[in-house]
Amino acid sequence: MNPHERNTATTLPGPVDLPALTALFDRRRRHITRRIIVCAGTGCVAGGALEVYEALRRKIDAAGIPVVCRLEREEHADGSAHLSKSGCQGFCQMGPLVTIEPEGILYTRVQPGDVDEIVDATIIGGQVIDRLLYVDPAAGRHCRSTHDIPFYARQQRTVLESCGRLDPEDILEYIHDGGYEAARRAWLEMSPEAVCDEIAHSGLRGRGGGGFPTGRKWHLARQQPGEKKYIICNADEGDPGAFMDRSVLEGNPHSVLEGMMIAARAIGADEGFVYVRLEYPLAVARVRKAVADAERLGLLGDNVFGSGRSMRIQVVEGAGAFVCGEETAMIASIEGQRGMPRPKPPFPAQSGLWGKPTVINNVETLATVPLIIRHTSAWFRRLGVENSPGTKTFALSGHVINTGLIEVPFGCTLRQIIFDIGGGVIDEHGKLSNDSFKAVQIGGPSGGCLTAEHLDLPLDFDSLRGVGAMVGSGGLVAMNNRTCMVQMARFFMQFTQNESCGKCVLCREGTKQMLALLDDVIEGRADAATLELLEETAWAVGKGSLCGLGKTAPNPVLSTLRHFRAEVEAHVYQKRCPAGKCKALARPEILADRCKGCTVCARKCPVNAISGERKQPHVIDSQKCVNCGACIAACKFGAIVGSN
Repeated sequence: MNPHERNTATTLPGPVDLPALTALFDRRRRHITRRIIVCAGTGCVAGGALEVYEALRRKIDAAGIPVVCRLEREEHADGSAHLSKSGCQGFCQMGPLVTIEPEGILYTRVQPGDVDEIVDATIIGGQVIDRLLYVDPAAGRHCRSTHDIPFYARQQRTVLESCGRLDPEDILEYIHDGGYEAARRAWLEMSPEAVCDEIAHSGLRGRGGGGFPTGRKWHLARQQPGEKKYIICNADEGDPGAFMDRSVLEGNPHSVLEGMMIAARAIGADEGFVYVRLEYPLAVARVRKAVADAERLGLLGDNVFGSGRSMRIQVVEGAGAFVCGEETAMIASIEGQRGMPRPKPPFPAQSGLWGKPTVINNVETLATVPLIIRHTSAWFRRLGVENSPGTKTFALSGHVINTGLIEVPFGCTLRQIIFDIGGGVIDEHGKLSNDSFKAVQIGGPSGGCLTAEHLDLPLDFDSLRGVGAMVGSGGLVAMNNRTCMVQMARFFMQFTQNESCGKCVLCREGTKQMLALLDDVIEGRADAATLELLEETAWAVGKGSLCGLGKTAPNPVLSTLRHFRAEVEAHVYQKRCPAGKCKALARPEILADRCKGCTVCARKCPVNAISGERKQPHVIDSQKCVNCGACIAACKFGAIVGSN
């Protein structure tokens, strides 16, 4: 027996009364007339949100308004103001964010110095402070609430609907919002097979990247013999630029715990683990508190909902190894071993943690489960598209006006995300320049590039696979035409090579070789054989690596070669970086203040790339220049600078 199999024969507490807890929350807030919500997700905290929170607490109290920071008792004075923190509200570009209820006013980029005016003008005076409102650059108007802001209005938030609204550290508010009712139904009114069937009928597919049908995975684990089974929440989010799972854990941890409880009922498990990155201290703290609060109320522990069955959840911190996001490597890490993948089959649903049937779902998948049980699979299927129902969260970053956490239904196009929700593409100076759109990297190190020709491609699991990309965990990095795609491929290859666990030769040595070949391309040492070897190695790594992370490691390279081959070949054959970002391939530039207009450089240029009038500063056409260095050698005035 492993150390986590225990005798749970103890005195069973009474069943949890969710309606009574909802009524208790109502009594605790009955004297509250106003609520001020400060976004306390990681992004806003980094921008000073906690300082804003403390300044609000002091100012509201000094103004003589009873301020309540925790709804922990029923005896509050009439007219009290409830000051609370929330998880990520999504609009990271404009944080710190402060919401004033019941008016629904959203203030952006709030600093402690703005607090006096907020309290005096808005909370006491009922006036709106225009300078703190978001201004829609397209319409030039001030937006009073999230309903007016295109970034929010053009999303369809279901998983994120409560993030940024609820206090993530108040379990009663989650229960008041309908929380744990789906778990109660699953444990008391549905059989394990019925729970699996409902999730299977919904068409829910894993949101961690692979898109495997969740209901099928649950059925497989349910049908395995044995009494001991496990549920694992994969919160080891390691993709560069991805913060979807972190934000859900920070903003609504109870939704994830409830999803784990439903999954446990479906397969017959009595124990679960939340495997979360050590680098997510706020998420770790909030999910630990959520587990403790659920245990305190009797939602977790023995006799769940009076069913006579038990369920316990532990939080395990990972050490930051990207490979531990792979199922079998995560299992090894939880068991106390080095996080390295194992051959499959057997799959974890057959033989996983300590050799027992184990279901592993990521954070977003589990947070979706209670919504399906609460609203039915038919409701869920009305969202998204036939083979990819529901919504997907994305971390939108890069060269767009509005970066942040978004949620859209599957089938939404890249154009809608980049230009409607994201507000459009910005140039190298931060100015709106939609003509400068070049590409989007989707799915992080396991994903690939989408180009202008894919702007109207519906984003779903199958359509993306058809163009050599994948949803992945949900990172979306927009790039303008000043981005070097070879450097972008190298960035992800460097990450993958650093994170390779080293177990299989193809991944360990192949990623190192691809990285070296990309360096040759960027530094001007590549030739035709380099490209051939790069592509051959990429296919070999993808075919022969042991785990899914190794198999998808070449995707950024292969998609770059597929969609931007001309740009890669310009590096190789013309020794030219079209984006002008590779220093070793930088084209010569004539400094106007030094150029005498002697025309010597123009006469020495073998490709007629230099033009200009005599005794006037000359210019170099970078598209024609072959970077031979003849002009630099010929200039007697030091007016031409470049890589040679």
